[in-house]
Amino acid sequence: MGREGRRRVIVAADTAAVRSGLRVGMAVTKAEALTPGLLIEDAEPAADAEALERLALWVLQRYAPIVAADPPDGLVIDTTGTDHLHGGEAAMVGGLVDRLAGSQVAARAACADSWGAAHAFARHGARSAIILPPGESNGRLLDLPICALRLPLKTIEGLLMLGFERIGELAATPRAPLALRFGPEVGRRLDQAFGRLAEPIDPIRAPEQVEVIRSFAEPIGAAETIARYTAKLVVGLCALLEERGLGARRVDLLFHRVDNRIEAIRVGVVLPLRDAKRLTRLLCDRIETVDPGFGIERMCLTATEAEPLGAQQVVSSLGGEPEADVTGLIDVLANRIGEERLYRVAAVASDVPERSVIRIPASSADTGVGWPDHWPRPSRLLARPEPIEAMALLPDHPPVAFTWRGIRRRVKRADGPERVFGEWWRRDAELVAVRDYFQVEDEQGERFWIYRAGDGEHADSGSQGWFLHGIFG
Repeated sequence: MGREGRRRVIVAADTAAVRSGLRVGMAVTKAEALTPGLLIEDAEPAADAEALERLALWVLQRYAPIVAADPPDGLVIDTTGTDHLHGGEAAMVGGLVDRLAGSQVAARAACADSWGAAHAFARHGARSAIILPPGESNGRLLDLPICALRLPLKTIEGLLMLGFERIGELAATPRAPLALRFGPEVGRRLDQAFGRLAEPIDPIRAPEQVEVIRSFAEPIGAAETIARYTAKLVVGLCALLEERGLGARRVDLLFHRVDNRIEAIRVGVVLPLRDAKRLTRLLCDRIETVDPGFGIERMCLTATEAEPLGAQQVVSSLGGEPEADVTGLIDVLANRIGEERLYRVAAVASDVPERSVIRIPASSADTGVGWPDHWPRPSRLLARPEPIEAMALLPDHPPVAFTWRGIRRRVKRADGPERVFGEWWRRDAELVAVRDYFQVEDEQGERFWIYRAGDGEHADSGSQGWFLHGIFG
């Protein structure tokens, strides 16, 4: 509950309240009359703003270099140049919504051509996560209600009284009569939503972040000039990091253009780093993605994520062979294709083949767990076992022939069975479930890893169907 003058009004409502017919802006007296026994609490705007700022800093560290609070209940994020690090816009937005839901924070998100369009679709779209391809926002905006334009409540009520319900109706109306009655705000919000009027984002920055800034008397735009000043900024940043005993894990380079737009580059490293040459190389690899527009008037380099980094011992040439360091290669590849696409596989203590492998970060230390070596394993394990048609003489014999993906293959050699039992502690259905695996070789010399789901005798041990699970190289 908040106040508008002397009136007590609803400023936020949970799902149950909305279902009861309550809405934001409704007088509290009317809400109490509609819903007897209604629980009402005073709003805490200062605490809400602080929580929104903390959330913006969390998103800044994990998703994009340009993030700002959009009070009272939103964030604005510029994903340009960073979505590929998270598997694309859809994966990035979906992952953000899911992570917030895991923290009991209900969220809706949208990617669009402008801040105003994204704001509208996130709050009035049909789905919790909406990705609009470039150029489609303006056409889709026409069907949204006028309350999606971030107009004051009194203005929206006045427009509704005049018969305006959709943005398309408002956009088709001459501006002069609207400006005469409601002022310039209606036209400004329409232009912002349709991308005709720039709406700069003021990125949030944590006070403790290490940052260096370079302003220019004359705007710059050539790639060589940008690279030269990038190197100078990196040297300054590394000096500040060394003073604080820190190493950068993630670095953001912002380019403030003369038209109030901001271009950004984000790079990350697997280990804390303050090597100026290496950071400069990573940043300069991405300069070609920067659009300088009519010129860049300020560059800002920030260590968005930093960790303690002490003095490092230099390995003497008299001390033997130095250990190979591939973190530089990992950093280059991860910043080009995304961290999720660069990984290692590690063994997991499980006899069930599809559960015995896990993806781990490329720079992770060796877990020390290996796969069992008493039975050979195929070099290629299918993501899901594929059903095959097979014919076997006896339950414990390998098939003499099988058909996979429409091709019939006669078995020339076979070895097995290797019986794999279900993991009974996961679910009751695996108490008696078994698989009998065989290594088979066809007449062309190709080798496959196939299994029968069940022991061939008891129906409760499996479906008794045959599956192909792997291919030997």
